Amino acid sequence: MSTLRELVEEHTSLGPADIDHLHRLAGDWQMISDLSFADLLLWVPVEGDPSAGLSFLCVAQVRPTTAPTAYQDDQVGRISSGAEVAHLGVAREQGRIWREGDPVWYGDTPARHEAIPVRLRGEDGEAGAVIAVVGRDTNLSTARTPSQLELNYLTTADDLAQMIADGTFPSVRHPGETTSAPRVGDGLIRLDGSGKVTYASPNAQSAIRRLGFSAHLVGEDLAALFNRLAEDPLEGSEASNRILGALRGDAPPRKEIEARTATVLSRALPLMPAGVPIGALVLVRDITEVKRRDRALITKDATIREIHHRVKNNLQTVAALLRLQARRVNHPEARAALEESVRRVASIALVHETLAMSADEAVEFDGIVDRVANAAAEVASPESPVRTRREGTFGVLPAEIATPLVMVLNELLLNAVEHGFDSLEGKVADGAEVVVHVNRAKRELHVTVADNGRGLPEDFDPTTNKRLGLQIIRTLTTGELRGTIELRNRAEGGTEALLFVPLAKRDR
Repeated sequence: MSTLRELVEEHTSLGPADIDHLHRLAGDWQMISDLSFADLLLWVPVEGDPSAGLSFLCVAQVRPTTAPTAYQDDQVGRISSGAEVAHLGVAREQGRIWREGDPVWYGDTPARHEAIPVRLRGEDGEAGAVIAVVGRDTNLSTARTPSQLELNYLTTADDLAQMIADGTFPSVRHPGETTSAPRVGDGLIRLDGSGKVTYASPNAQSAIRRLGFSAHLVGEDLAALFNRLAEDPLEGSEASNRILGALRGDAPPRKEIEARTATVLSRALPLMPAGVPIGALVLVRDITEVKRRDRALITKDATIREIHHRVKNNLQTVAALLRLQARRVNHPEARAALEESVRRVASIALVHETLAMSADEAVEFDGIVDRVANAAAEVASPESPVRTRREGTFGVLPAEIATPLVMVLNELLLNAVEHGFDSLEGKVADGAEVVVHVNRAKRELHVTVADNGRGLPEDFDPTTNKRLGLQIIRTLTTGELRGTIELRNRAEGGTEALLFVPLAKRDR
């Protein structure tokens, strides 16, 4: 199924600003659907059969959570023309909300049609041309005498529908803000122009009661009430100012209010049908348990990061001890073995250092590889420097892959630097190079470590070679990484190691 942007770009000539406005509308219209007890369908005009008149393409759809849907089937991608969309054409041509007409039938479901023109207000504050039409279709099969809650829902929905037609809804989203909460069913409060509560749903009343206000909300000045209830005076002042901002026509960001160990999330929206401020809509949600779980997760996350930090420190201490020991050893082979161990421990420490700064058990692996490659290049003699570089990106890898993978790459890089250029008699002074090339697919990682050195000996057999570095590579690749490794000579000279690592979720 194509996305809203793909459908609009393929079938219309709407510009980026128009498409962004339609995206904001589709991101915020669940609220209007719930308030309306109706399905909302976003239609854009498209070229169709000239004999059938103007056609419309449905690019987005939302169903209400407060009432049964009028459409069992998904309508996105459907093109309609003729009498079926005549009401959409009227709303588009006349720039007004269309509410006339008799109920229509979809199979056994009677439905009422409405059409709301969508405008984008320009930088000069003037509403532009109609760029789309929202069809509001209500399932009438369960129609009943509306309660006070339903009447307030419908009145508020009509005000917001008029704001869509005026180009004042939705407002520009604040950076980092989502549209997931609060929802209409979490708690709805309607304010008049002076900021007094004219209606509060039962869930809204319960949410405010958690903050310590037990009286009925109707008639209360909500801005002053939030200021009074909040434990933190600054927090209360901010919550109050956001209510007042909505009454002035602004669309302030969401705000959390804490009191009596409870937390309530609030969102204030201005009500300005036809450009006239008549009050505000405030959605509230009791998020006390959500905040409690968030705090527990933050505490656990901080503990995990501290553990990684301490592991990194301990590994660096081990590396320092091994380095001191190497300096005291006179036997060259023993000293070389200790120095190799220092580099292996240091490569693991790099992963834990990165995890200590990460918000989860995953790391940006490119930086780790670059540091390991630079450290490996330092092993080469100053007279014959070896350059290392990376092609492609590893991206973010989970710790269970990153730790053994950095060990394998460390061994491959060290082998290339130490053994690939040790007998070329100066030929490598100008061109010795080791390249780490990575190609990351959705579920697998292909890595090649290639050098332009002397290549593998003719009698080389990686399966029987007893060198510790190769044993580490084979064990970690086939065991921890569940991958494969192949060492071979390159046609253009030098050696390459081909490493394949699956990225699928692993059984624990």
